Amino acid sequence: MKKINSLVLATAILAGITLAPAATLAAGGGEYPSNGIITFTPNTDPTDPKDPLDPESPAEPEDPTDPTGPSPGTPGDLSIDYASSLDFGTQKITSQTQVYKAKAQKYLDKDGVATTGPNYVQVTDNRGLEEGWTLQMKQNGQFETAESEELTGAAVTFNNGHVVTASNSASPTGQATITADPSGALQDVMSAKDGEGAGTYLFDWGTDAVTGANSIELSVPGSTTKYAKKYSTTFTWALTDTPGN
Repeated sequence: MKKINSLVLATAILAGITLAPAATLAAGGGEYPSNGIITFTPNTDPTDPKDPLDPESPAEPEDPTDPTGPSPGTPGDLSIDYASSLDFGTQKITSQTQVYKAKAQKYLDKDGVATTGPNYVQVTDNRGLEEGWTLQMKQNGQFETAESEELTGAAVTFNNGHVVTASNSASPTGQATITADPSGALQDVMSAKDGEGAGTYLFDWGTDAVTGANSIELSVPGSTTKYAKKYSTTFTWALTDTPGN
């Protein structure tokens, strides 16, 4: 008797599954569309310096000429975020023409680890227009002492320049070699045409710590009078919304 009851129960369950009506749309049902939307606006918040070897990651650069740290970036949605200061070290006086190399850029990486890499300048375009821009640089006078004694004939040359970015926008074009003009003439550094340059771009001199320490040169003639003093100069980096050619 128990076996028969079990068989009847199983048959009843199977019949229930087979005979259940299929689900149907309720009367008056159908399909209805809905939307999604997002709107972007220009971003005027400052952009922090990035790692010259990993442009997706933040960095804290050291200024070898100022123990309080580098100057803040320029304001606005088209900005210069950072530019390396140059340290050519302490050198012995000589009557021979010499070429001195700027030290590599020191910085803390995203993990707070002390690192060195290429010297660089960083630009961000957060206008949301992709209309291009131009970055230039000028040297504001010859190297000189606090007493205005010039390092006559000295020349700074930036070599091995190249663009580094994590942006998918078409990259700007940079000058591989730039010789600064102590008379103050502007030199082209990097420029984006219309349809290029949205996002953050670094212009590195060198590709790592080794090439970074050998890419920016200060040439000093042997005939130049050299006093046992510190010589210094300054550079100005100028960014405009003029598209590159």
